[in-house]
Amino acid sequence: SSCVFSTAAQQRSTGDECGPEDPHDEPKHPLSDCALEHKAIKLEEQVRDLTERYRKALADSENVRRRTQKFVEDAKLFGIQSFCRDLVEVADILEKTAESAAGEAEPSNPNPTLKKIYEGLSLIEAKLQSVFAKHGLQKMNPVGGRYDPYDHEIVCHVPAEGLQPGTIALVTQDGYKLHGRTIRHALVGVAVESQE
Repeated sequence: SSCVFSTAAQQRSTGDECGPEDPHDEPKHPLSDCALEHKAIKLEEQVRDLTERYRKALADSENVRRRTQKFVEDAKLFGIQSFCRDLVEVADILEKTAESAAGEAEPSNPNPTLKKIYEGLSLIEAKLQSVFAKHGLQKMNPVGGRYDPYDHEIVCHVPAEGLQPGTIALVTQDGYKLHGRTIRHALVGVAVESQE
């Protein structure tokens, strides 16, 4: 029994202050339940606010990613736009030259060289239009259609003989679209009612 008492005395003398009877373990100013609830409500509001900000930031980054992806896709499709504009001018020259050679290579003219030149120009023109179609470049054929300011530019007015006023009667320069986007407006003559 003396062993038990000495052990208890040793614990007190060694400074083991972990016992529940030690008055230093209890906080001097314990937080009230009301203060804890108030603190919990504030923390929940902060969590909601931060969650909302996170969702908005996530949505914004997704929108930026989609816009960037669309920009890259458009750059791939329309990156050749200026090159196509230049080639369209070459196609115009080729078409006019072929028409001129066709006029000279009539059956009354027995020149076989001129006939071969016309045939060669026609083949080149057909191949060029095939390459244009392969890359999404299409010639507009607006004759008989309605005037559209996004696709056509009016260069003259023509008396409406057999045509509805406002329809396209003639084309002085072909227009072209690249993947549905107009890269060169067609120069057109629009039918109007004749004023007598």
